[in-house]
Order: sequence, then structure tokens, then C-alpha cells
Amino acid sequence: MDRNDQVTSALEEARAAARVLGIDVDTGPLQVDHDRPKVSYAFELQGGFDAPDVAAIEDALEEISGVRARIVVPADSGATAWITAPDTLDPDALAQVIGGFGVRAVLSDSSLRRRLLRPDPVDRTRPAVRASRLPWKYRRHLEDEERSLERARRSGFLGGQEDRARLAENAQPKDLLFTARDLLTPLRLIICLILAVPIMLLSYLHELQFDGWQWLTLALALPVVTWGAWPFHRAMVGGARRGLTALDAASSVAILAATVWSIVMLLFTPAGEMGWQSTPHWFAFQQQRIVDGELFLDVACGMTVLLLAGRLLTMRTRVSLLEEMDARRPDAQQLVRLAPKSRLPGAPAREEERIPLQELNVGDDIIVQAGEIIPVDGTVVGGSCTIDRGLISTGGRETEQVKVNSYVHAGSKNLDGRLKVRVVHTGHRTRSAAIHRWVNDANIQQYQSTLLSTRTAAMLIPAALGLALLDFILWVLIAGNFNAAFATALAVLASVAPVALALSPALAIRHGIEAAARHGILIRDGATVRRTEMIDTVIFNRVGTLAENDMHVESVTAAHGENPELVLRVAGALALESDHPVSRALVKAAREARDTGAGGEDVPHWIDVSHAEDDGEGRFRGLVDLPLRARDGTVTVTQVEAVLWRPRTMSQLRGRLAAAVVSGGTPLVVRWKGKDRGVISLHDNVKPDAEDAVEQLEQLGIETVMLSRDTYPVARRYADRIGISQVLAGIAPGRKPHTVRAVHTQGATVGMVGDVSVLSSLRVADVGILMGDSDTRDEVDHIAHSGHPDVDIIVLRRDVSAIPDLIAQSRRVCRIIDTNIIFAWTYNGIALLASVAGVLHPMAATVLMLGSSLLIEARSNSARTFRR
Repeated sequence: MDRNDQVTSALEEARAAARVLGIDVDTGPLQVDHDRPKVSYAFELQGGFDAPDVAAIEDALEEISGVRARIVVPADSGATAWITAPDTLDPDALAQVIGGFGVRAVLSDSSLRRRLLRPDPVDRTRPAVRASRLPWKYRRHLEDEERSLERARRSGFLGGQEDRARLAENAQPKDLLFTARDLLTPLRLIICLILAVPIMLLSYLHELQFDGWQWLTLALALPVVTWGAWPFHRAMVGGARRGLTALDAASSVAILAATVWSIVMLLFTPAGEMGWQSTPHWFAFQQQRIVDGELFLDVACGMTVLLLAGRLLTMRTRVSLLEEMDARRPDAQQLVRLAPKSRLPGAPAREEERIPLQELNVGDDIIVQAGEIIPVDGTVVGGSCTIDRGLISTGGRETEQVKVNSYVHAGSKNLDGRLKVRVVHTGHRTRSAAIHRWVNDANIQQYQSTLLSTRTAAMLIPAALGLALLDFILWVLIAGNFNAAFATALAVLASVAPVALALSPALAIRHGIEAAARHGILIRDGATVRRTEMIDTVIFNRVGTLAENDMHVESVTAAHGENPELVLRVAGALALESDHPVSRALVKAAREARDTGAGGEDVPHWIDVSHAEDDGEGRFRGLVDLPLRARDGTVTVTQVEAVLWRPRTMSQLRGRLAAAVVSGGTPLVVRWKGKDRGVISLHDNVKPDAEDAVEQLEQLGIETVMLSRDTYPVARRYADRIGISQVLAGIAPGRKPHTVRAVHTQGATVGMVGDVSVLSSLRVADVGILMGDSDTRDEVDHIAHSGHPDVDIIVLRRDVSAIPDLIAQSRRVCRIIDTNIIFAWTYNGIALLASVAGVLHPMAATVLMLGSSLLIEARSNSARTFRR
């Protein structure tokens, strides 16, 4: 039976299996409700099959309407079928179709758990799975889940991700004010403003004060001070119920006190008589006596309008990076163009298919037209265009020309041309999602410290209330003027600005972290910003930070009587299985030498290596077959042990090999049969901006140190090229954390900069800064997703200048915070003294309070700008 007959037979068996399940494939595919949500299953496939079987199985599965299938056959593990199907379709039907090809399909553990825990969307012919029949681990999970849901119902909120989302929302400074922000609407401000304007005019202009005007102002003021100021009153009551002092409590008390005082004056003093007129006084010692009456409705209404306007302005200027990213995030149901892949030979070509984004699988090819946002992370496999990097910049220009083999990230915009992108990451696995999660976690981490600053600022409220009461009593006792006493007490309450103190650290740190994220630098939290500001020593691990990834062989120095070409070939054979830049350079040089025929017949064309191993310290060891010449001139192929190792000091070698170790670039020594046969020197280029970046760090007063496992002369020569102050050379990878800790114990505040190979060294530094490049992109993205505890900052950019930019930004943010706090406390002290002295009118105090808050917030908002 030939291959086509086998495929036909397998398709017939699959159709028979479908008919057993009630699916008549002859009359048409199974019709399903496409409005139903889709479910993804992973089937582990058991049984041998060839490549044509893969395409045939996928075709048979996709004959069922609404089903998409992709079978992945990796080289080192069993095959897996990734299937997306409507939730009304029983996965057993899918397994039966696959079984028709002689392949056994078993649901993976995660898919089985999802199937067991997911309620049936429709009544099925088979009875529902009872909990008592489930495996014990799933049954226990169901019981724990039910108990958790019951606790959630009793407590009134859901746990898990809902808790995390709620905490993230609470972490926003706007919610920490304990003010009902949903009630702060432009409509409320407009109505209050319309009512407050005639109150102000009548209160301050004699010619407009007709008989009974004061009662009209009361009628106009009551809606303003009750309904208009309700957000502040509600905040005060809500804070009291929680045992906290709302930041707007002083303003609420001032509005209520001014209203009540005015009503009392209207009822029990001449201020309520027809023909009474008011004269505004800006100093307390000019106030009329209590027997003459005095109204403060203008203060109550003016304070309400100003507070509403200020809070609305604050809310409108506070658009976060997370909100912008959410706005640009593609919808899971968004249709994308799926490029067809080749099927069986001779099969008709397929046209482009439009499917929801959530149904994309890794390995799919999608088409992105000009003007569209790229929805996935992936590799360009067709076309070329210019892309806009979007919200996140990783250095260089905002636009970039991409072509085949370029890597693109979700959120980038195709400005022109047509791209075919092969999906590598989608959904929550994209870099954009990792950045969103990192910034969101930073806000959550900031929550506790923001609460502390808010509670510290809230201490001003009881202090202001106590001071206002004491001020009132002293003015009554000394001046005997109740109106003047009340005016000064009202000014005390109106001048207090706790909102500025609470907002300054929270806003500045949040904007600073988001500004850094926009420029490809992810900072863990506000505490990290503070520690980064204090860095006085930066340690660079040379590889992965200061040097380019591409290395090349500079020279080969052989010992007396050794063939340099054989030395190079042995080194390339030992390093063949490693993807380190050093190994890639050796393999490339060995292959080029082989292709050119260097060394002649004395050097074998191919060297076999067995039992190869890497000890993790950069030492490669294995058994190689080498042609060895005896004294009589005969050549025999003998298996010997060979080692490729890196010297750390000059004392480890002698003679010309010792000179070669210190005279060139990165040295590697080739040894076999217990004797060192030659030294290979490799050269790696310094990153273009490394010298400028080091100079910028020195200008910031930061000492720079380079950590290297090379010998001191080699490392010192490399450091001199870029101006680094100190060199710590000959440090083995396992000793690097101890070296960083030793620098720290000498009193330095250390920022360690390195790639994924030195994560343990990042952990012991005061600030661990991870730098990534194209070779470690997946590992860095994984760390960004997982929030690795050893990493405080992730630099997604490849340029070294990101380090001085980061430190300068941290210092700038902390400087803004410190200056704002000094200004806020100075303002509050001066304003309270002026209010107690009677030289500050309550309305002027309100304007100054609002002005100071807006000024401090504007300074905090300036942290959005990333100064490079």
C-alpha cells in the first residue's frame, strides 16, 4: 500500500469514528454555535506517525466546524496536538478522530483539570461527572475552591485575581484620598459654579445687595454646600468609619462650619433683617462684632467650587501608562489574518483565513497590513516595513526598518508595507504584557509606602482642627470678637494642604517608574528608586553589558612543535554544543579554516568528540580522536582527553603561551594529554556608547568597576578603552557574588549590571540591574513575566547609556519628592501662622491651599519626562 492509500484509509477510519459519535461527515460538517466561547485543549499523542500523517490529522480535525488544530512534533519529546474548539464539543470526539489514524490521544494534565472543573455549557447525553468519581487531587481542589467561594460570599468580595486587581486599583493615588471620585463630575462643578457666582457678586458688591439678598444667597448656597460638597462630606464620614482621617476632612468641616455659622447669624443677628448689607473684610481684626452679624456663605461656596475644580483637574491630568497600554491592547476577539501553510503535496492552495486573536497558536503565520498594530511577539518571515515602536522604546529611533528574520513585539505599528509574522508569543506571554504586569506590580508594591505618606499627611487634619479650636478660643479671649475668631479658625482649616503632602511621593514615583518603562527600563518599586539614587559604585560584568555579542578569533598561538590549525579545530569541536559568544566564535573560525583547507593533510577534516561536558565555569572537556605522530614518523588516530579552559592569572602558563595570554584579547587555552598546546585570543568590540556612558557615570560622581574572568592585563587594557576606573580581574563565575559582596562590605552602595549569566551576583548587590540583548531575549522576557526576586531593574535596551539615564532619572525623581515635601511643610507652617495672626482671609487661604497643591502636583507630574 502506497502513501496515498494509507492516508485515504486513515481518513476513512476517522470518518467512521466520527459517525460513531453522531457526526455525519458525508452530509456536512458538525454545525456548532459560533457564538459560544472557545476552549483550548492539549492532547499528548502516543504512537508512531510520519509527517504526512500530521497534515492528514489536522485536516480531519478541521473538518469539524469551529475547530482549529496544530500538531507540534519536537525533536526531543513526544508530539502534542493543540486544538481550539467550541465549548459545546466533547473533547472525546476529538480524541476519537485522532484515534482513527492509529494514534492514541490523551488529554494533558492541565487540559484534563480544566475539563473537570469547567461546568458543562449544555446538557449532554452522557451523565455529568460526579465529584466522588474524580481523582482525589481534583476532588480536593474542588472542595477547597468551594470553601473559598463560600468565604468570599460571606465577606462580600472575591479573592484571587480580583483581590490583586482591587489592590492595584487602590494603589492609585486618586483612591488613597478616600474621596468618592466617581461623584466628582464636570456636571457637579458646572451647577455649583452657576450657583456660586451670584453668591460671590452679592457678597462683595454693595450695589447689588437688595433687600433680602442674604436669604437668596442662603437658598443658592444650600445645594452647593450639601449636594455640591457631598464628595468631601462623604469622604470625611467614610474615613471616620474606618478609623482614618480623610485628607479632605478639614475642607468638609470648614464648609459645614461656615454654612452653620451663616445660618445662625441669619436667624439670631441683624444679618437676617431686611436692608442689612455686608462689607467684605480681608483681615480678621477688621471683622464686625457678633452683634452686627457676619456671613461666610461666600467662603463655603467658593471653597466647594475651587476644590471641585482642583480635583477634576487633577483627575484629568493623571493618565497612566497602564491606561494607555490597556487602550492599545488588542481585543481577544479581534480578527487577524492567518496565512495558510503548505499541506500535502498536490493539495489545493488555501486562502488567507481570518480568525480571532485568542485562537492563534505558537508557530502560526499572520499577515499584518500597513496601519495595523502587531498583536503578537514574533519573527518576520516575509515582507518588510517600517514599524513604530509604540509606547515602549528600547533605545535608538522611534521607528525601525524590519525585514525577514527581524524580531517584532506586540504593540508596534506597521507604518507601511506588508508583513508576515511567525508567532512566538501571544496574549499574556508577550513583552508588552510583561511590561504591563511589571508596572502594575510596581504600583502594588508602592501601595504600602503610599498609605504611609497618606497617613502622615492626614495627621495634619486633627492638628489643624485642634489649632483652629485653640485659635478660636484665644481670639475670643483676647479680642472679644467672635466673628474675627471664627474667620481665623476658618482660615486655619482652609489653608491646610495635606493632599499635596500625600500626592507628592506617590505621583512622582509612579510617573518616574512609568517614564522609565516607556524608555525600556523596568523598575521594581519606589524603594528601588530610592536605592538607585544612592548608588555610588556601578559594577559592570564585561560580557553582556559593555561588549557586543559578536566575537571573532584574533590569533592562535601554538606551543613549540604544535600545529596551530589543529589547536583551533580541537577548540571548535569542544565548543560545538555551547551557544556562548565565545563558543560561537571558535566554531565559526574552525569551520572557516576547514573550508579553506588550512593545515593541509596533517589536520583531520572532522574531529569527533565524545563525552563532552561543560563544568559551568567555562571549561569544556571531552574525548577527541586526534592523529598523533610517533617518533618513527607513523601517524595513528588516538582518542585522548582534551580540555578548553580560560586562564585567570599569568602564573597558570609559561613561555610563549604566557605571553600570548596577556598580549591579546580574551584568551582560551587548549590542552590534551595533560599538556597545554596553544592559546586562542578572541576579540569583542566595545558597544558604541560604552565610553560615553562611563563618562556620564563619572560625571554623576559614581565610581565604575569592571568585573572579568580574564587576566588583569587583558581586562585592564579593555577597561582603559572605555575609561573604567577599577578592574576586578581573574574572577571565576562562582566567585563573582563574593566579589560583589566584598565591594559592598567596604561601604559602597553597589549597583551590579549584568546579563542572565550573573543572576546570583545581582542578588547580593544593593541594586541588581539585568541587561538583555537579542541572544537572551526570551530569558529576559521570562524574568520580566515572573518578577525574578534577584532582579530589581530590567533594562530592555542594549545601549550602555541606559545605566546613567536610569540613575539620573532616579535622582531627579527623589529630588522632586524631597523638594515638594520641604515646600509643602513650609507652606503649611507659614499659612497656619498667617491664618492664626488674622492676616489671611478664608477665601484667600482656600486659593493658596489649592494653588500649593496644584503646584506640587505639577512638579510631581514633571517626573513623567525622562531626562536622557
